[in-house]
Amino acid sequence: MNIAIIGLGLMGGSLALSLQKLDFVESVVGYDHNENHQITALELNLVHEIVSFEQVKKADVIFLAIPVNGVIAALENLKDVSETTTIIDLGSTKEKIVTSVPQEIRKNFVAAHPMTGTENFGPQAAIEGLYEEKVVVLCNLEDSGELQCIQAKKIFKSLNMKKIFMKAHEHDRHAAFISHMPHAISYSLANTVMKQENKHNILALAAGGFRSMSRLAKSSPNMWEDIFKQNKTNILEAIELFENELSNMKTAIENDEWDAVHKEMSDGNKLYDIFN
Repeated sequence: MNIAIIGLGLMGGSLALSLQKLDFVESVVGYDHNENHQITALELNLVHEIVSFEQVKKADVIFLAIPVNGVIAALENLKDVSETTTIIDLGSTKEKIVTSVPQEIRKNFVAAHPMTGTENFGPQAAIEGLYEEKVVVLCNLEDSGELQCIQAKKIFKSLNMKKIFMKAHEHDRHAAFISHMPHAISYSLANTVMKQENKHNILALAAGGFRSMSRLAKSSPNMWEDIFKQNKTNILEAIELFENELSNMKTAIENDEWDAVHKEMSDGNKLYDIFN
């Protein structure tokens, strides 16, 4: 199997490292519109070769590891691939992408979202094993071709990923709560503190809690702007519901209703029962 990856940042670069370890993968080539990313990817041996966009089309499997608006644009330029080609996107939103796939290549296309990543970006952020034992959500597979489904499942299984299947609109609503809203909160938290506190004091005083909560604010603004645009309705709903919860806590503290404060915190503790 010959694989091409469009986008050689954290997700694409990490994927390339893992794919090179699979015995059924003959070659992993890459394309990135950023020339510096191409150079770095070669220096770090993320891919065997950098190719042109036209050469990408010759691959058996094409991964789109680029911002979600870029996925839609790339699909328009992939309408002439072979009917046996598999195109897999790794975007954090799914519904707008799925509805934007050109009909000519709908059977070629598999909508996927690996639930993994870090706050870092660019080829230098690539990590071997990033996908290991993580969840990958596969959406609307009934619209994908049989061969394409087989290829996608084989690859993700070989990466030791846990596959979950759902509709694109379900994915986007869930992702708004557990991924997209937390990023919005992290950016807002970072900005709130930066506008109030001396940055040197922040570095001196910030403990694990603040660092953990603000870590996501380091994520790529370009990538997350696109995600917020594509999943606007779900994100706004999630933020509004979060604001209601935060308002309840604020009111309880304001009124010295410490039993209510304690209950809010105890209820929050229960989230981790789900993970354990």
